[in-house]
Amino acid sequence: MSGFEVDLTNCDREPIHILGSVQPFGFLLAVNSDWVVVHASTTSLRYLGLAPDDLLGRPLTQVMSGHAIHNIRGRLQVMRGADAVERMFGQPLVDGGEDFDLALHYSGRLLIVEGEPSHPDTLIEAASAVRSMTTRIAARPTFEEFCHEAARQVRALTEFDRVMVYRFGHDGAGEVIAESVRPGIGSFLGQRYPAQDIPVQARALYERNWLRIIADIDAEVSPIIPEVSPSGEPVDLSMSMLRAVSPIHLEYLRNMGVAASLSISILRDGKLWGLFACHHYAPKHISYERRTAAELFGQLFSLNLESREREIETRRMAEARNLHDRMLNAVVKSTAGAESLSPYLNDLCRLVHCDGLALWLEGRLTLRDSTPDASDVHTLIRVLRDKDTHSVFSTNEISTLLPSAAAWSEKAAGMMAVPLSRSPRDYLIFFRKEEAKTVVWAGQPAKLVQVGPLGDRLTPRKSFEAWEETVRGQSRPWTIVERSLAESMRASLLEIVFRLTDIADEERQRANQRQELLIAELNHRVRNILGLIRGLISQSRSGVSTVEEFAEVVGGRVQALARAHDQITRHQWGPGALSDLITAEAEAYLSAKAQRVRLTGEPTALAPDAFSILSLVIHELMTNSAKYGALCDQRGLVVIDWARDAKGDLIIDWREQDGPPVKPPTRRGFGSTIIEHSIPHDLNGEVALDYRPEGFQARIRIPGRYVTTEGITAAVTQPRRTDTPVRAPERMLVLEDNMIIALDLEDMLTRLGVKQVIVASSVAQAMDALAEGLPPFAILDVNLGQETSFPVAEVLQAAGVPFAFGTGFGDSAAFPDRFRDCPVLQKPYSAESVAALF
Repeated sequence: MSGFEVDLTNCDREPIHILGSVQPFGFLLAVNSDWVVVHASTTSLRYLGLAPDDLLGRPLTQVMSGHAIHNIRGRLQVMRGADAVERMFGQPLVDGGEDFDLALHYSGRLLIVEGEPSHPDTLIEAASAVRSMTTRIAARPTFEEFCHEAARQVRALTEFDRVMVYRFGHDGAGEVIAESVRPGIGSFLGQRYPAQDIPVQARALYERNWLRIIADIDAEVSPIIPEVSPSGEPVDLSMSMLRAVSPIHLEYLRNMGVAASLSISILRDGKLWGLFACHHYAPKHISYERRTAAELFGQLFSLNLESREREIETRRMAEARNLHDRMLNAVVKSTAGAESLSPYLNDLCRLVHCDGLALWLEGRLTLRDSTPDASDVHTLIRVLRDKDTHSVFSTNEISTLLPSAAAWSEKAAGMMAVPLSRSPRDYLIFFRKEEAKTVVWAGQPAKLVQVGPLGDRLTPRKSFEAWEETVRGQSRPWTIVERSLAESMRASLLEIVFRLTDIADEERQRANQRQELLIAELNHRVRNILGLIRGLISQSRSGVSTVEEFAEVVGGRVQALARAHDQITRHQWGPGALSDLITAEAEAYLSAKAQRVRLTGEPTALAPDAFSILSLVIHELMTNSAKYGALCDQRGLVVIDWARDAKGDLIIDWREQDGPPVKPPTRRGFGSTIIEHSIPHDLNGEVALDYRPEGFQARIRIPGRYVTTEGITAAVTQPRRTDTPVRAPERMLVLEDNMIIALDLEDMLTRLGVKQVIVASSVAQAMDALAEGLPPFAILDVNLGQETSFPVAEVLQAAGVPFAFGTGFGDSAAFPDRFRDCPVLQKPYSAESVAALF
């Protein structure tokens, strides 16, 4: 790695942790369990006054004073852990001799004693210095400032030319995220280094050994004698502070112009998070005491870093719990089912730092922000189901799972899928866009095998000019914290899904109960209607001489009931306006004579029961007036007034004038029976008839309990003219699945002048008819059993052919927006309503 230590002679082979040499600024002794020296560095003569050959086989008591050995034994007593290292400062090894700084650790069965001359550092007091450094970084509010201040403090402590905070990424590549540097030597801030620069084996050493120093890259190393023990094993120097450095690493440093370096590990949860990488451009040795302070600061920085990251994680987990509570509360209070989660989807995105999400729940797909198309999401869900993921699944490159995903990686390159149910699985999928970013490397990341000064092996790059590499098809990876949040959300969402299931079950039970009640009520109403129609048919036989006259009388009365029913259902079976009832009857029955009906009175509404009964009465009064009374010629008028009396009852006055002289009827037909007896019998009201020669009059009293004025604010509507001549088309298409209704409508159209009526009972038949030729007009029944007529309507609309829908659902029928302006015929059809279409 450029400027950072690699303790490997060949990155593609086993690591050499057992380099048989040490740096020359200290000495090393290996002592066995009998306290006999079995290995020694060649620098021993310089520091201990004895050659290695003289040291080997000697008891340690012949090399050091009893006082020094006593202190060493005491320090070993407190040593704990496999990789523990104990330090001793200012320790004389012989009486009256020079002071040394010592490092003690075990290597297998051997005790390794390393020492270097003690250089008391009057400018540093480790505990005080580290306390001050830690206080300064703790005061920095943001993560960037925190790292930058740490680099400043390490540089102030070590006095190196350059100090970098180097962080490892998910793929092992490293990045300089903070730097403190001497002016005039350039900056490495933001540069990245390939993962190969610090292989896995080297990182394992950095996790064990917190600090490594190279005081002079050109200094001659000191071999250890003998190279192997009598059993044939070299001494393991993995934890040695003096351990010599790989020649490849020294070549790296020379290529950068670096003469000395210092590395301090940064650990997170016991794993290597990064390094403080220190460079100096001249040989530099700092005291063991100052190095110890730097190592202690690295450990405290690691703890602070972990604490800060855990605080962020804790806040995000608290947000997740809060979001869970709000979502669950919304689901409990709402009847919207899965739709009640929609307001919280943005919060879910923000919590895991994603660019978009897809929620597949209860057979419905909801997409938010940057996602693949719906069809691609369905494909992805099928792949996840085939994969049978039982827990959170994440990838920063979806195309490795679904090759076709490479085509939409700009919208969604990475995903984190959260399963929400058992088979068939529902999913919440978070997406991240492609991180098509420019990565500034410190040199070409692909290492090349070439013949270098150290032979045919991997050699470091000679050029460190930054070059750019664009990474495509991948998103920013999902962190452990984000996966933990997703797992937490999965538990929350599972609880919510179960709650939704419970709510759905309860709603289904209530719906079944409502349906049973509705069916019972519908059955009751249908029986009443059938009974009423049967009575109308039975009673209408008297006084008619032909089948056509009988059909006209019965049809008129049924139409009157249908119009009243439509007006009631238009208001959700609430009160209907009296003026609407009279106007509708006048316009539908009297045609051009409707304008001769004058209405006066305050806006008034009648309850559904009274509305239906009064509709038959008004129908019969209109019929009699058109046949025998004021409306049978061209001059007469009908004036209808209404008002409420002191008791609140509704008084309706019907007065005819300017018509032919009136004579009392000589016989009583069913129509007269309806007029005189239906209101007293069904509503407990009153009806009074007066056959005056100058004009028939009637007074109707309806009890106040059936009358209301609340919510009725519209002015009284007068009947309008409907005498426009009918210009029926020559050909028409009728789409109706009920044969009787189809035949009846065909007869109406034929009487109106339509020469050819094409009748179809299904969409397929209608399409075949359209393929043979487009008609000038069509009437389409909306509901055709298991299908609707909308496909036929779309073809007609595209061809510009006018059409009308037919429905028995009244104004409550639901139509797509594209058909909102199409005319609608209410069932049962009448010749007047059909003629109004042309």
